[in-house]
Amino acid sequence: MATDMQKLIGTSEDDEEEMEMDVKEEDDDDDEDEEKHMPIPGMVSVDGAFVSSSGNNRFQHHQQIQEQGGNQSGGRRCRPVEEKERTKLRERHRRAITARILAGLRRHGNYNLRVRADINDVISALAREAGWVVLPDGTTFPSRTQIVDGPDCPVTAGGACTMWLESKWTVNWAQIGIQILRVSRPAGGTSTAVVTSSSPHLVQQQTPPTSLRGVSSGYRSSVEYNATRMKGVFVPASSPYDVSPSPRSHSAVVVQDRGGQAENHPLIGGSMDTVDDKQVVDMPPKLQERDFAGTPYIPVYVMLPLGVINVKCELVDPDGLLKQLKILKSVNVDGVIVDCWWGIVEAHAPQEYNWNGYKRLFQIVRELKLKLQVVLSFHECGGNVGDDVCIPLPHWVAEIGRSNPDIFFTDREGRRNPECLSWGIDKERNLRGRTAIEVYFDFMRSFRVDFDNFFEDGIISMIEVGLGPCGELRYPSYPVKHGWRYPGIGEFQCYDQYLLKSLRKAAEARGHGFWARGPDNAGSYNSRPHETGFFCDGGDYDGYYGRFFLNWYSQVLVDHGDRVLSLAKLAFEGTAIAAKYHLLKAGLMLAGVHWWYKTTSHAAELMAGFYNPCNRDGFAAVMAMLKKHGAALNFRCAELHMLNQHEDFVEAMADPEGLAWQVLNAAWDACIPVVSENALPTHDRESYNKILENAKPLNDPDGRHFSSFTYLKLGSLLMERHNFLEFERFVKRMHGEAVLDLQL
Repeated sequence: MATDMQKLIGTSEDDEEEMEMDVKEEDDDDDEDEEKHMPIPGMVSVDGAFVSSSGNNRFQHHQQIQEQGGNQSGGRRCRPVEEKERTKLRERHRRAITARILAGLRRHGNYNLRVRADINDVISALAREAGWVVLPDGTTFPSRTQIVDGPDCPVTAGGACTMWLESKWTVNWAQIGIQILRVSRPAGGTSTAVVTSSSPHLVQQQTPPTSLRGVSSGYRSSVEYNATRMKGVFVPASSPYDVSPSPRSHSAVVVQDRGGQAENHPLIGGSMDTVDDKQVVDMPPKLQERDFAGTPYIPVYVMLPLGVINVKCELVDPDGLLKQLKILKSVNVDGVIVDCWWGIVEAHAPQEYNWNGYKRLFQIVRELKLKLQVVLSFHECGGNVGDDVCIPLPHWVAEIGRSNPDIFFTDREGRRNPECLSWGIDKERNLRGRTAIEVYFDFMRSFRVDFDNFFEDGIISMIEVGLGPCGELRYPSYPVKHGWRYPGIGEFQCYDQYLLKSLRKAAEARGHGFWARGPDNAGSYNSRPHETGFFCDGGDYDGYYGRFFLNWYSQVLVDHGDRVLSLAKLAFEGTAIAAKYHLLKAGLMLAGVHWWYKTTSHAAELMAGFYNPCNRDGFAAVMAMLKKHGAALNFRCAELHMLNQHEDFVEAMADPEGLAWQVLNAAWDACIPVVSENALPTHDRESYNKILENAKPLNDPDGRHFSSFTYLKLGSLLMERHNFLEFERFVKRMHGEAVLDLQL
């Protein structure tokens, strides 16, 4: 019979022996379970009858089991040999089917299942992918549940109430001894349920409560702070993803144990209080979504990998890239964005440009009828968050730097930062007879000439010019390579000879030559504001010298951006067609300097070059410069709530959302187009919803919104099935299209 079974299910003898051992173990477990569930004598009355606290029904059930088992093996039921053999065969057949299912899921579905996984693991994996929560003890429920009163939730005489879930599956709560006594709906719209429990499972459960997926119980909105920080400035209303402290935003569930005690249940997320000897659970609100159907169309671009072009200016894996771009095109992505690295194109000698790899890449994009945004990157790649390749500055620039290290930014201790050139040499002829500004201009002009046909055809829709480290218009004030760690304030980067010469001229023009120095009490990279004499409350930053120095320091930043964008505008203005399709945008990405925003000095921002203490608007000059050149603002980090990742550093006084809305309002008030991109990997629906909320503010009286959005970045993780389905849904909503699975 075993041989016939092997032929039937296709198992080997080793598999059969292994499964038979498992079956024997399960048989033994079944017998042990039966023994464990035999009645244990409790109280015996005068006539010898067994008395149970659960009533006569349980006594009758135990009595029937005793009569069937007799006195054999202490009350154990004796199973016939034929029945055991049939059980083994059924178990072998079931395990063979399970093995095939597991093999198929591992091979074709990318499920991470252990080698000895069973059907429970399969069901758990499928349930989790469908959005359900599966606890280690097997308890399963959807990420969002609601109690429906009325005929859909009948309360029977026995107290068995069924909770309907969004997917139309049901869970009988009587199985765990919970009885819903009443369900009422107050005028505020929330449901209040009074629940009692007679099961010890609720009391003995040791698993900590888990919040519903997509709702962070520790999230603290900064809208109230923004209202006091920016009076008279538009701040959007709290989104559905912000957990409001108001009791009206939660469902109150009163849980009482008949034994007088109750503990948190894993199905209940939120806080629990005691009122009138009853446990009151504050339920987090259900995650809701806005309907963006009919809203303005926002183009979506996808950033290509940093290493799509290697250091030899060759296109890496063109076939694989073509497949991925076709997939992006299938979900109506508008285009892609790519970095053109100075260190690759002009790597070996001044004014010798190699655009070969980029030409092949651009031709693929043209054939797929996608748009193209180009970032002209004048900094090195590697060492920053998200950098997975190393692309240094041109070799001939590095040679100059070895003989004259002052071409790089320098801190107070004399440490050089070769990530980009110091702004002090913008007008210094230190680069083989050219100034830094001339080098940037020649690079941009070469690009414009070589790719003229792409401008003519409208393939290139936007040019971004890198203006500093990471392409951002800021000082490299917090380099990890020099030991900086969040939430340190960083250090001033003005100690190369060229910037010190500029500082000396400014001090002499002011009539105070002794001010030609950097602050000597500003701390170090990992200092806190209150630990320094310069940034503490009432510190030197707000004194005469402090205001002079910070004004000069920030003006150098603005002047650099003004000079580069002036030449960029000249390089890319040539024909009416080019003017129609191209748009300059500065790499101004400010949301990363959000720590210490709630202090008076805003020390981290001051170090980065933005003179933005609590009593001064530090972005007005920057926005005026962008307005002058008709440039757009690239605002990095639209998924602002994720920047609360550093919740262990409460003392950092960070407010990324407050900073973000200050920057957005400053740009929109100056009528500057705003484009955005995510700073952190984004694959979940909650993050996408937050981006949408910021891209299309709900209550903006002028209907302002982002001009475009760039997703960072294309890769294997994005192409995973579940992640890509969420991305496709996000693209539709950015385009103002309707989606079918909207959670209202």
